[in-house]
Amino acid sequence: MSDRLRIALTKGRLQDRSVEMFERFGLDCAPIRDPGRRLVHAIPNYPLDAVLAKAPDVITYVEHGVCDLGIVGRDTILEKGGAFYEVLDLGFGKCRFALAVKEGTDFYGTYRTRRVASKYPEVTRAFFARKGMDVDIIKIEGSVELAPILGLTDAIVDIVETGATLRANGLVPIETVAEVSARLIVNTASMKLHKAQITDFIARCEAGLEGQP
Repeated sequence: MSDRLRIALTKGRLQDRSVEMFERFGLDCAPIRDPGRRLVHAIPNYPLDAVLAKAPDVITYVEHGVCDLGIVGRDTILEKGGAFYEVLDLGFGKCRFALAVKEGTDFYGTYRTRRVASKYPEVTRAFFARKGMDVDIIKIEGSVELAPILGLTDAIVDIVETGATLRANGLVPIETVAEVSARLIVNTASMKLHKAQITDFIARCEAGLEGQP
């Protein structure tokens, strides 16, 4: 059995912020900084291999045990679910899910069944289930803001950072659905098999987060 841990990193901004955190606690991340076409990278000065993947795949690899750990946004965790331990809120990649409508719309002021567009139907379904509301959810793959503009839906549920895209399209957020940030997740079997190594890595991550902007 290999004594090296394997971590799946979400490509893009979360990968960049993860690397910054790793470097703050002393990991040599040169292989990830200049990955070329390689998707698996050995950290030279720590028993860790980094796998670069899309967010939903990070969860799949951790859940099935081919990666011991993963760094992924809570948005993906809420939408995809899965069996793993969520051990640390890393604090970066902060944004939120928001319910947004066309400016001037009274979303809650009607008894008819409302229609809501989202790239995240499970997050949307859970949100309205908690409210005891029955809504029609329409999954949109592209610019979800178009749905209320074109009259397809009454509202959207989407990731909001600054709100600039909403404002540019005449939409306003009316309620926060869930707060989102990057999370460190661990495979359930790996937590038992490599407890000492994983505990050490978690502690290093916590140290790397201290004083971050």
